[in-house]
Amino acid sequence: MNLSSQPGDRVAIVTGASRGIGRVIAQRLARDGFTVVANYAGNHASADQTVALIEQAGGRAIAVQGDVADPADMQRLFDTASTTFGHVDVVVNSAGVMANHVIAEGNVEAFDRLLQTNLRGAFLVLSQAARHVRAGGRIIALSTSVIAKAFPTYGAYIASKAGVEGLVHVLANELRGRDITVNAVAPGPVATQLFLDGKSDEQIAQIAKLPPLERLGTPDDIAGVVAFLAGPEGGWVNAQVLRANGGFA
Repeated sequence: MNLSSQPGDRVAIVTGASRGIGRVIAQRLARDGFTVVANYAGNHASADQTVALIEQAGGRAIAVQGDVADPADMQRLFDTASTTFGHVDVVVNSAGVMANHVIAEGNVEAFDRLLQTNLRGAFLVLSQAARHVRAGGRIIALSTSVIAKAFPTYGAYIASKAGVEGLVHVLANELRGRDITVNAVAPGPVATQLFLDGKSDEQIAQIAKLPPLERLGTPDDIAGVVAFLAGPEGGWVNAQVLRANGGFA
């Protein structure tokens, strides 16, 4: 495959693209005409599968390994995209982890792991995006709608994602005059492995009933909102958090 990019081509970096919502976002952006740089943390085979799915559908993609919490890895990710394709138009930070612990346990190790990936990682990705995305581009981070629910055991996760929303609002102002939008998408409960792990069938059924639409979201539901923000119709939406949750919160 010829990976060279023409000046008019649109290039998107998607972190956490080897599985779940990130993979579906990468596929959707590829269908919308973006060349996709699919970032992954460690599962090379799964990342290759994301690329293969995009290519089988007629799109273009490459996989680039890198831990979002590692400054050198993120610099290499963005440098690779810029060197290979000439520019970056859209960045979607989808990489994230979740773990549930009661605050009273004082599990500092679990807290640090969540903030390392979810908040430090978002900070580093947004920092690189601010330096690399060209005029007319879009920066999109994933948050969570569970912020509004304050469920027990979600303290560290909510703290990490609330920080992401703060970064989004500030970066939008810092990029004033550059014609670049910065937004967050906050999914409600979505039927991915990240959400389903550790929950009983009864718990999943109860959560699915919480939104007025009475179902779990799908990765495609979230990818569609990201595609809107990344596309021409989303150009006047800036410094916002779009809560894609079926009325969950």
